[in-house]
Amino acid sequence: MPEAQGKLDGTVKFFLAGQKTPKVLQRLESDVSNQKTNGVGKSDEFGCKWAALSALIQFQESAKARGANAVVDLVSYYKKKESRNDATMECHAGSFVIGVALKGDYAKLRD
Repeated sequence: MPEAQGKLDGTVKFFLAGQKTPKVLQRLESDVSNQKTNGVGKSDEFGCKWAALSALIQFQESAKARGANAVVDLVSYYKKKESRNDATMECHAGSFVIGVALKGDYAKLRD
């Protein structure tokens, strides 16, 4: 999505649970990002992408602060229930609020 330009700078890589990653040199702590957006006047698809982007931006900033260059084993974490899929994230869209909750591990990967 054009709105993502410049928001994810590429210094932190993201891998859904089940995706192949470069060699993990060190696993750091786990974290959760639960991002929501106002759904009024937005399509479900746009709102879900926006909420997912917000979650990834939060992970990116937290990873940098911890010295990590990746977030691995990302899973959907709606109502604290893990849902693993190596290709998609879960999003919940209502009349007024659209949200994405993700859980993942900060990691240092081999460059």
